[in-house]
Amino acid sequence: MTISDELYVWTWLPGQTDPVVAGRVEQIGPIVTFIYGLRYRARPDAISLFTPELPLRPGTQEPVDGLSIAGVLRDGSPDRWGRGVVERRRGAAPNSLKEIDYMLSSSSNRFGALDFQVDREEYVPRDESATLDELHRAAIILDEGGELSASLDAAMMHGTSLGGARPKATLTDEDGSEWLAKFSSSDDRVFSVVNAEGAMLELARRAGMNVPESKVISSLGKEVLLVRRFDRDGAGGRLHVVSGLTMAQTDEMYARYVSYPQILDVLRVYADDPTRPGPELFQRIAMNIAISNNDDHARNHAAFWDGKHLELTPAYDLAPGQRSGDTFDQAMSYGRGDRGTKVSNFAALVSESETYGLNAAEGRDIIDHLVSSIRDNWDDAAEVARLSAADKQKLQGKQLLPRAAFFDYKPELL
Repeated sequence: MTISDELYVWTWLPGQTDPVVAGRVEQIGPIVTFIYGLRYRARPDAISLFTPELPLRPGTQEPVDGLSIAGVLRDGSPDRWGRGVVERRRGAAPNSLKEIDYMLSSSSNRFGALDFQVDREEYVPRDESATLDELHRAAIILDEGGELSASLDAAMMHGTSLGGARPKATLTDEDGSEWLAKFSSSDDRVFSVVNAEGAMLELARRAGMNVPESKVISSLGKEVLLVRRFDRDGAGGRLHVVSGLTMAQTDEMYARYVSYPQILDVLRVYADDPTRPGPELFQRIAMNIAISNNDDHARNHAAFWDGKHLELTPAYDLAPGQRSGDTFDQAMSYGRGDRGTKVSNFAALVSESETYGLNAAEGRDIIDHLVSSIRDNWDDAAEVARLSAADKQKLQGKQLLPRAAFFDYKPELL
């Protein structure tokens, strides 16, 4: 049963700690339209939710061709894990609900600076307080296909608005800081993905990459990765964020066709300094190759939006893939054109240096520094992430700095 055919989009404006109504969403069949509120447009501090899709203007706005909903609105809606939780709560079949139902049945503490409400006059957040162990216990039960008690069901609301396919929830510290808690999954049969991702984040940090604060802790006898939320300002405000998929204006069904250059072109148009995104994106591609992260799809890249400019968020979801073969491909092409290369190989990446505003020597310098840093810091990063000796050996022998990444490439180690 549909909750509503329309809802109101509330947003946190830059520097503000209380949300305001930005406009109204209406769903007719599969198409979701949006219209800015008159009072919102009249505000001197009003910003567009994302100018390429929803410019700040009067009138009903339909999604761009090929989309059923504006990407910036879809970014605030649950992804695979959250949708599954909502469907279980509603007793619905997979992907059977309207988009508005997913929006209104999920937590208000969602990614970015948007929330969805049935009321335009009073903001009522949909959140329940819960401890880490309560959230973890609920995630384990759902991951194993069990049924939640009423209290755990309410606690699990914390994870329904977050993206990705893995069990997760939002945890708030006593000081008000917010963390994304990522739990282990029954699918983690090769190595502990939680600890491995913690180690990769630490490696990226030590290599000078922009990554969020993270730590691995214990809960219910299992390891949990905590990642500080970068879409919160620490003072009660929320930061606008758009995904790479939204920047590419592409539907979920065609996400495999999105490329790094496609995202880069949008970043350059809206960047405060258009020379910055290229080298930074190149470094992230190199890191993904270096750690066998071939889940680097367009939703695993994002940028802050302040109404005028885009700026890459810290890198996230740096998890090694559970692959079995030697050679492998990235999720997105990092070369231009319909036949842009995806091969996870440093030599191939260097050949695309110019695309990212670099010459070949500069591209090699970025890769060589990264490789050298990973080799120098692997032992310490594994210890910080509490990686087991067995998992450390598995990752070092196959996922970390894989042999195929160096075909036709010899680094000049620093």
